[in-house]
Amino acid sequence: MRWKSWILFLLIGACAGAAAVAGQEPKPQNQTPNPAHVEAMIAALPAAAAVKPKQPRKVLVLAKAAGYVHATIPLAARTVEEMGKKTGAWSATITYDPADINEQNLKQYDAIFLASTTGHFLDDPNDAAATASRRKALLDFVRGGKGLAAIHAASDSYHETAKTDGGPSKTGPDFEVGTWPEFNRMIGGFFKWHWNDGQLIHVKVDEPDHPLNAPFKGKPQMQIVDETYTFGRNVYSRQNVRVLTSVDYDKMSAEDKAKERFPRADGDYALSWIRREGKGRVFYEAHGHNDKAYANTTLLEHVLRGTQYALGDLPADDSPSVKGGTK
Repeated sequence: MRWKSWILFLLIGACAGAAAVAGQEPKPQNQTPNPAHVEAMIAALPAAAAVKPKQPRKVLVLAKAAGYVHATIPLAARTVEEMGKKTGAWSATITYDPADINEQNLKQYDAIFLASTTGHFLDDPNDAAATASRRKALLDFVRGGKGLAAIHAASDSYHETAKTDGGPSKTGPDFEVGTWPEFNRMIGGFFKWHWNDGQLIHVKVDEPDHPLNAPFKGKPQMQIVDETYTFGRNVYSRQNVRVLTSVDYDKMSAEDKAKERFPRADGDYALSWIRREGKGRVFYEAHGHNDKAYANTTLLEHVLRGTQYALGDLPADDSPSVKGGTK
């Protein structure tokens, strides 16, 4: 019986340890980017703004992740800061505190940039009033005429696995459901699945003459190796967004296509888009998982133009790609 007592001892110890860890406050996010990655990013930055700002612009970069914490979040935030500084397009403030998304603080900014925020990144699980206030402040900020720019895991926010009577379900193409429909619609989609980092993607430029796509013009088709998201079909739709770039799905091998359990029947995998939200503007770029994305000058120029669009300085057609839809 001694071995049973020993196993029981180990189990009790393991449970106690787990409980102690569960009771701890989450570790603060790393806020310091890798110096070598910063150096590569700075060397790849665009030399100048796409257009001259109409007035001095300020961007608040929110780098809070409440779900998976990407290692490149500090690099993404620093990229926005350095890009604005070099091009003169904006000045940036970086914050890891979601409490900074409040009506009073946001009055000084022209746009918010979401640097791979994940999970319910604005919410305070212990304060429903604070959560509601922050959510309202973000929506009112954009709808009132300001901008929202976002990269990569900003779309891995406010969704969860659909529930069935038997528990969580992954039995259908839309097993992920949104938990904040107004944000899900505003950002343009939420994460469903991804090709792992290391997957080669051919980037299709959907509108070669669109002003936000000027960085791709006259260049060979861009290829990128990164983690590439797909989006729930019940939330992402060309009836809701104007697609700028997408996965060139026809150039993907059957083997790589088969990695996705529930592929879209239409093969429509957008990578970047814009949309109008009330009087405001939204830009989203799906790549940005690994550090090499931030040393890709063409991609950085695209993000620069997207952010200047969100700020209201770069005019662009942001009507949905498919007209007359309800989504």
